[in-house]
Amino acid sequence: MRHNYDEDVVAWAQEQAQLLRSGKWLQLDVEHLAKEIEDAGKSEKRALAHRLGVLVEHLYNWQKQPEQQGTSWLTTIRVQRLQVLALLDKAPSLKYLAGQPEFWLGVWHDAVLLVRETELDDIPAECPWTLEQVLAPDWLP
Repeated sequence: MRHNYDEDVVAWAQEQAQLLRSGKWLQLDVEHLAKEIEDAGKSEKRALAHRLGVLVEHLYNWQKQPEQQGTSWLTTIRVQRLQVLALLDKAPSLKYLAGQPEFWLGVWHDAVLLVRETELDDIPAECPWTLEQVLAPDWLP
C-alpha cells in the first residue's frame, strides 16, 4: 500500500524505511526523502540553539540576580551544558555552526527574550561571553 506523504507522514516514513531495507529503490519517494533528511539536520540546529539560549539565559540571570542564585538555576545550567555537549558530540558539524557570529547572535537574542520575562534592564546587544566560556564545566559569570 502506498502512503501519501502529505496525508500521513508517519506511515509514509515507515513505508519508505521498509522500501530502503528491501532495496526497492525505484519505489522510493526520493524528493520527500531528501526533504526529510535535510529537516533532520534542521531539528538538530534548532535543538542546539534552544539549549544554548536557555543556558545563556540562566547564566545571565545568575550574574544579574545573585540573590536568586540557587540549586535550581545551577542544575539547569549544568543540564543544559551537558545536553549541548551531547548534541555537539552526536553531530560534530554543529561545532562550526555554534561558533558562527550570526548563530551566536541568534542564541543571544533567544536568551534575551527569556531574560526579559524577569524584567531585567540594561541587557547588552551582544552576548558578553564566548561559547567556550558558556560551555566550560565550572564557569559561572
